[in-house]
Order: sequence, then C-alpha cells, then structure tokens
Amino acid sequence: MKPADTRDPSDNTLPAVEVPDYRPVERFWPYVDVPEQPGEEELARLDPSLAEALFGAARRPFSVSLEFPVFDGPDFARALELARASDEHLEVRHAGGVRHRARFYPQHAERLRDLFEIVGRLDATDVLIDDRPVPYARELWLPLVWFLIP
Repeated sequence: MKPADTRDPSDNTLPAVEVPDYRPVERFWPYVDVPEQPGEEELARLDPSLAEALFGAARRPFSVSLEFPVFDGPDFARALELARASDEHLEVRHAGGVRHRARFYPQHAERLRDLFEIVGRLDATDVLIDDRPVPYARELWLPLVWFLIP
C-alpha cells in the first residue's frame, strides 16, 4: 500500500529526489578489454568443422586424428601424455563430458600408433582422416599409415 500523496493535484512541481553520494562509472565492465578479433590461441581451440565453416578450408597436410573420451584405468595418464605430445591437441567439452582430440601428421606415425594401442580398444574412440570420419578408418587407413613407420 502506497502512502497518501499530500501534494495538491493541481501542483505540477516534481517531488524531491535524493541524490546519491556517488555516481556509478559509465563503462561496460568487464567487456572493455575484449579484443574485436580472436587471438591465435582462441582460433586454435575452435572445433575444426566450425573453423572451416567460418574461414574456409585450411591448407593443411594430410593428418589422422584420434578422438577419445576420458576413461578409467591406469593407461589414461599415458594416453593423455601422448595426446598432448601430438602435433595438435584439443580438449572438446560436451554435455556428456570431455573428449580429447589428437592430430598427427604422417611424419609422426609412430606416435599415432602408440596412442592408438592405448585408446583403440575403446568403442568411443573415433579415427578421423583430415578431421572427418571416413568409412574403414580403423581397418584401412590406420594400417596404411603404419607403412610410414621406419
């Protein structure tokens, strides 16, 4: 319930308003220091399919990527170490959890094989050829890459 206004209805003067002791600063914190263009690190973390849609197809050499989820077991620490030592490592966060994507170029086929020996037994592991799932990637493409191992 509002208190009764004691002013005369014909009086057009504005009511007195309290003046605050301080005035807020008129800037849009915390957005002031955000650069207009994304940095190199932010671009590297983009999902490859999104980066291709935004910037077009990148000129990259042939690559094989392994994408695997977090799993329980003593081998996970070694798998994560090998993934981080890959040519490019990306942590992809989904509603279902975290997946790790490790990209390997042909000159590092041995490191690719070492990681696949650990994570290849998982059904949730995906083998991507140039960032795309292709038929028979495990059965055909990986053995072809193994021929590159000296």
